Amino acid sequence: MTSTKQLLGAVSALALVAMTSAPAMAQGTSAGSTITNNVSVTYNVGGVPQNAQTDSESFTVDQRVNVNVTFAGTAATSVAPGQPNRAIAFDVTNLSNSSVDLELTAALRNGNAANIGNFRVYLDTNGDRVLSAAEEANGPIPFLDEVGSSATGVTVAVIVLADIGLNAVNADTFDVTLTANAHAAGGAGSMGTELVESASNSAGIDTVLFDGLGDTDLARDGAFSDTGSYSVAGAVVTVTKSSRVVSDPVNGLTNPKAIPGATVEYCVTVANAAGAATATDVDVTDDLPTDVTYDATFGIFVNGDAGCANGTSGGNFAAGGGTAGADRVTGDLSDIAAGQTRSLYFQVTID
Repeated sequence: MTSTKQLLGAVSALALVAMTSAPAMAQGTSAGSTITNNVSVTYNVGGVPQNAQTDSESFTVDQRVNVNVTFAGTAATSVAPGQPNRAIAFDVTNLSNSSVDLELTAALRNGNAANIGNFRVYLDTNGDRVLSAAEEANGPIPFLDEVGSSATGVTVAVIVLADIGLNAVNADTFDVTLTANAHAAGGAGSMGTELVESASNSAGIDTVLFDGLGDTDLARDGAFSDTGSYSVAGAVVTVTKSSRVVSDPVNGLTNPKAIPGATVEYCVTVANAAGAATATDVDVTDDLPTDVTYDATFGIFVNGDAGCANGTSGGNFAAGGGTAGADRVTGDLSDIAAGQTRSLYFQVTID
């Protein structure tokens, strides 16, 4: 960016009292102030002092509009697929020499729009970069109201919330830009008109736009923007169902065939790809076909390896507990970290 950014401290969003800041340029004399210059000339005539001649000149200080937005984080916010209300924090600063209203707009700059949305902006009243229940209860805001001016600028901390789509995948990145656009102070609770550069020099208060080049806005357009990011840390889970014939009534364990009376072992493996987030609360549900019978003497084994061995006894069988009255096998697997595979396996008899 070619802007003159600086890290700005948060303020109470209600009182709008500045805590810390390091603006690029002091705001200077307030817009609307009258600056008067007086001059006096003394002289003598024939060695006698005469009455002094005086005059004065006054002019009105014009409005210099400058606003800044700074992403308050140091890295992308980690999110999971399907997570709602994920937050990134910004500081919005009025560097103008007058009070202004600041219209706030959050929008996706980069990333798949189908997998993120519902952007909302909230006041971070205590500046801790975390949206509390009380702050959320206050509701989202479309603009910052009557942001004052000071010699060092007035900063308000805000938080942008977004909902992450369930179809987002591991390593997806979403760049979200917050733009603050300066409007005239319209009175408490009301946003004034958008500020534009005065076309000519008048006797009143003219407006000069002085903001820098933001991430998605132009220099001297009365707005400024900066971008924060979300990074998806999702599990990349692959499920594989396989079976093998263990024995049959004719051949026994030697080259058994899938004939009535044969024992078949079902194996369900759940793998998580390398570099993915850990998969937690992994539940396996398997509805059996109607032409097999669950073998209770073998039981159900969970947390086996990729070869469906070395599991521990666990899981549950529910006769008629599945869809359309099918027999159902269920089991819980331990958390599956990146690069790991766990399995659930059990046996049935072909009817």
